[in-house]
Amino acid sequence: MKNHLWMSVAPIAALALGACSPKVEEKADNALNDTGAAVSGAVNSTGNAIDNAQQALMTTPTGQEFADAAAKSDAFEIEAAKLAATNAQSPEVKEFARMMVAAHSDSTAKIKAAAKTASPAITPNATLTKDQSEDLAELKALKGTEFDKEYIDGQVDAHEDALELMRKYAADGTIASLKQAAGEIAPVVEKHLSSAKALDKD
Repeated sequence: MKNHLWMSVAPIAALALGACSPKVEEKADNALNDTGAAVSGAVNSTGNAIDNAQQALMTTPTGQEFADAAAKSDAFEIEAAKLAATNAQSPEVKEFARMMVAAHSDSTAKIKAAAKTASPAITPNATLTKDQSEDLAELKALKGTEFDKEYIDGQVDAHEDALELMRKYAADGTIASLKQAAGEIAPVVEKHLSSAKALDKD
């Protein structure tokens, strides 16, 4: 979007510059730069507004729903990472998987502790969804570079979903202990997402 807006502004300014004195050219050039900055700012603001709107439209889960979704997400991440230990080829992918086992074991413990202090107490259900089970089955059948690609692609998607869940509950959740846990876990998930995206480009 930014490139299209910039291209529509630039030719008009360039025509005007052709008939100007050096001083006027400098003013016009400054105006062009200001216009470009304004366009960039508008595009960035629009992108942020869309993200905020999408998060606002997402229904806030109940405490039980949040705890279940977080538990299933952690369980899937750990199982997928265990497969990477034997099926992956790339050392970077294997290292990422080791980090996933440790980090998602930590977040599982954090969610369980927060759920236990809720009133009434909540017991997270970590049973994988049908889609998660099918994804794991597909990963089990792959080896080497094929596994690496499929695993990392899935990690990007899974962490995008997890980040949306954590941010939403941290902002609008109704159970204080779970809300705090979501707020603490969200930045960790965001780092994992960045790492997965970096591996996805390799």
